[in-house]
Amino acid sequence: MKTVTGLFDDYSDASAAVNALEARGVPSDDISIVSNNADDRYTKDSNAAEGAGTGAGIGAAVGGVGGLLTGLGIMAIPGLGPVVAAGWLAATAAGAAAGAVAGGAAGGLIGAMTESGVSEEHAHVYAEGVRRGGTLVTARVEDSLYADAEAILRQSNWVDPDVRRAAYVEQGWTRFDDTLDPYGPAEIDQERLRYRR
Repeated sequence: MKTVTGLFDDYSDASAAVNALEARGVPSDDISIVSNNADDRYTKDSNAAEGAGTGAGIGAAVGGVGGLLTGLGIMAIPGLGPVVAAGWLAATAAGAAAGAVAGGAAGGLIGAMTESGVSEEHAHVYAEGVRRGGTLVTARVEDSLYADAEAILRQSNWVDPDVRRAAYVEQGWTRFDDTLDPYGPAEIDQERLRYRR
């Protein structure tokens, strides 16, 4: 098994990537998604948050029609703030299979990524990207599906981690710091405008 990972500035692009991975035959159990929810956009005007502690119910509220996206739950991760998440990476990072959150999950997110084969350098960029409003998609795939899975992420408008790292460094960033406050809605909007193509 190999791991493919993509950061997306917009949840809709990440959702499309998840759906495409599932359509290509990657099992939902092998895909994870962690998305910033600082502006509560995934739970507004819905009762989706009621089952969030068990990781149930948000998928329909955020446009998921099946598979992994129907199992999204709400977490609060230090340095990332409120996120909606599902899958093995989120459970590993939180240290609980049911998606319950314990303190220190941000470090666990970086650790979970590096243990699954993501470079530490990229893991810090991905965590910072989520802190700034992005969505992370990670999938464990059979070696024979690796090239297809990576192509799916790239075609879904993913963020090149090397290019984004360079942009962050220009702003004085060195690595993900879970003691910093997560971006709020206005900062997230500004961040998305900065990188729009």
